[in-house]
Amino acid sequence: MRSGPLVCRNPRSTPPRCHRPDGQAPLAHTGKGVRPMIERKTFETARHRTAYLEAGPADGPLMIFVHGWPEAPFVWIRQIEYFSEQGWRCIAPWMRGYGASSVPSDVAAYSNRETVADLVELHDSLGGAPAVWIGHDWGSPVVWALAAHYPERCRGVASASIPYIARGFALPSLVPLVDRDIYPVDTFPVGQWDYWLAFREHFTPVARAMEMDPAGILRLVFQPSPSLPEKRGPAFSATSRQRGGLFGGVELAHIPGDNLLLDGAYVEEMAHDFAANGFSGPIAWYLNDDANIEYAREAVDFARLSMPILFVHGGRDEVCETVHSQLAEPMREDCSDLTEVVIDAGHQLALEDPKGTNRAIAEWLAERNL
Repeated sequence: MRSGPLVCRNPRSTPPRCHRPDGQAPLAHTGKGVRPMIERKTFETARHRTAYLEAGPADGPLMIFVHGWPEAPFVWIRQIEYFSEQGWRCIAPWMRGYGASSVPSDVAAYSNRETVADLVELHDSLGGAPAVWIGHDWGSPVVWALAAHYPERCRGVASASIPYIARGFALPSLVPLVDRDIYPVDTFPVGQWDYWLAFREHFTPVARAMEMDPAGILRLVFQPSPSLPEKRGPAFSATSRQRGGLFGGVELAHIPGDNLLLDGAYVEEMAHDFAANGFSGPIAWYLNDDANIEYAREAVDFARLSMPILFVHGGRDEVCETVHSQLAEPMREDCSDLTEVVIDAGHQLALEDPKGTNRAIAEWLAERNL
């Protein structure tokens, strides 16, 4: 672990602030998966059903949290608790393919066009007032796409881990940004994104393998991130096809569950949902590159974002490494009001350092009068 704060220099955006983890204990769990002040609700239209969490005053400004893969709204629970107490009406949906939301069988149903439409319908059901949208992992590309197509729905946009890629969050857009000092093209043709091809080339076998032990998969996902070596090397994801999938070769039964970033009862509920729904839907999010690129071309204002933007880097995120690589450069070109913050955490930074994440969001909200 680095002894000092991480620094990310960006002359085209607000200089990043840096927070270090405070060692906050894992999330406490009560009731049926959520704390009493957080309600579970469902919204349904002819095309889709969205289950979601809601907290805060019904007349408060909207803040909508969007989870990633393979997750649930619980990854935002500390942010929901904090900002609902600050007067925000906090909403966090289960995205399609997850939990009690719709689980379509068609791979094409998991394109950004469809997932953005889900959020638009949900947003309309909540009154449609401009919201602060916050995404993580695959939730980020959906939030970015919504902002690019419906800027009038956005007071501001925040993202953890995944920067804005105006051409679409897809392999053809990501591979040119791979750090070839770490991922030589002859050895790692698509760099750290090799797992994407594993999902594409072995869709059903990988899904079935993950369904053998959903709880083990989640224990692995929610492990605290390790300290990084002084010399950066290839991420584990870069050899996914050799190992038969992103988690191939991992003895899931040996993954400890006593120090998870997310409380065990939440993990248990998520495992139950994956056992019921399977992993095909969530993996299908990775199989819509062409459709997502086409949808990105339809963005308004040449896909440039002018609303206030916050991007939170995970300083120890190996796969979505944005501090040293070129991955965040397109975002800096296409966002005119960008603030960047680096947190000394891994991919699950909102869980690893909830106070630092909350502070980064709160300071940005105050600075931009949101």
